[in-house]
Amino acid sequence: MTCFVSHTSVDCHNAYELSEWWRTLLGYEMVDGDPNEPGHEECMILDPATGHHILFIEVPDEKPGKNRLHFDLVPRSGTRDEETERVLAAGATIFNDLRGQWGPGTGWAVLLDPEGNEFCVLRSQAEKDAARAGTPASPDPC
Repeated sequence: MTCFVSHTSVDCHNAYELSEWWRTLLGYEMVDGDPNEPGHEECMILDPATGHHILFIEVPDEKPGKNRLHFDLVPRSGTRDEETERVLAAGATIFNDLRGQWGPGTGWAVLLDPEGNEFCVLRSQAEKDAARAGTPASPDPC
């Protein structure tokens, strides 16, 4: 017997504001019949294409340090660098820029959402495919 992941939960200080930020960033939607409203302590969003749910839960605790889990984002279209710029314009901040770590076109960007949660922007599949076709295998897995 096995189980499956129902959803990903994110502890935060303002469930509504953070769920709205991520919903807009990812192109997710609110769950039918369960609208997110200001003041709600739990707000869920979903990816209409995959059915993946993210639940934002208000907690009083401060974030103690580095996240033990984080999102790795891959551009649906465009490049890692274009997506990084879009995310920065939406209000994220750079935490650790590892782009080019192993040479041109490698690496990823570690960013922080408005509440300081880490997430990464990786290269698109098209960028990975182009790198594989044009150069020897890179030690960069992302």
